[in-house]
Amino acid sequence: MKLSVIIPCYNESKTIDTIIRQVLAVSLPIDREIVIVDDFSTDGTRNYLQSLRENPNIRVVFHQENKGKGAALRSGFAHATGDIIIVQDADLEYDPNEYLKLLQPILDDRADVVYGSRFIGGDSHRVLYFWHSVGNRFLTLLSNMFTNLNLTDMEVCYKLFKRDILAQIELEEDRFGFEPEVTAKIARLKCSVYEVGISYYGRTYEDGKKISWKDGVRAIYVILKYGLFHKQSVNVAKQPAPFRDELPVSNLNSEKA
Repeated sequence: MKLSVIIPCYNESKTIDTIIRQVLAVSLPIDREIVIVDDFSTDGTRNYLQSLRENPNIRVVFHQENKGKGAALRSGFAHATGDIIIVQDADLEYDPNEYLKLLQPILDDRADVVYGSRFIGGDSHRVLYFWHSVGNRFLTLLSNMFTNLNLTDMEVCYKLFKRDILAQIELEEDRFGFEPEVTAKIARLKCSVYEVGISYYGRTYEDGKKISWKDGVRAIYVILKYGLFHKQSVNVAKQPAPFRDELPVSNLNSEKA
């Protein structure tokens, strides 16, 4: 069994090396691979990724234009080969040392999908923006109203999927609308969803945080779109296909700058 860690990144030169090292250092009872999708970074992240030659278990995909987190995740999912897939942001807000805790419901054969939650459990949290927390809880509540799930943190980064579950979903959102979209489509599959409390080391806009109020407005639209009007939510016939304009890199050892 293998875990695929999908890391979408855009202008994360200050943190990308650290997050890769953290993911590689985590002790797990199963194999792992890292799939990094650079969403056309312009701050040196791209050059760093092109220079890596260390580990055959790391694969890198380069977008030829900036597309957004959802688009980067579709690329990463298409290149993943693991039995279980997890989303990992590159900004150090989430701790890879919690992978085993998140994996356990799937390893115990109780869950098909596992969400982390920043709002349950006794794990540490950096104290930051009040209105962000209000917005997150509102979006989760609105999402739950249409999915009939009782999640506490729909917008969380840490989401784990069994590969066969994710393969049944055709994803469309290019930016942060990925979160409510994938949640709506998972709910329609009637699969077993678990939630696990996690720590959270949030960063400020001065630190490079990218999500804005406009993404919150878009999230409301996405919740309504896939909750009310978009009934064709799954595609059991095919795996998501790579973008035509990606560089199809099998691993970093074969990449040429």
